[in-house]
Amino acid sequence: MSTNRLIDSKDHSSVQINIGEVDENGRFTGGFHTYAICGMVRSLGESDDSINRLATTDGYLNNVWSYQK
Repeated sequence: MSTNRLIDSKDHSSVQINIGEVDENGRFTGGFHTYAICGMVRSLGESDDSINRLATTDGYLNNVWSYQK
């Protein structure tokens, strides 16, 4: 679930996760990708699916997320 909402300062249940980029040896390269999940998405229980979808779109995961109606 993607909301494109701004996360305000009163949303104390929101989280920000940084996924580090690694080289072929598994060493951190210094780069990372940030995912911010608002409290509303977390309260719906959709945060794991949202992170899987975003990470799959960005190329971090393969064959993890698939769209289901």
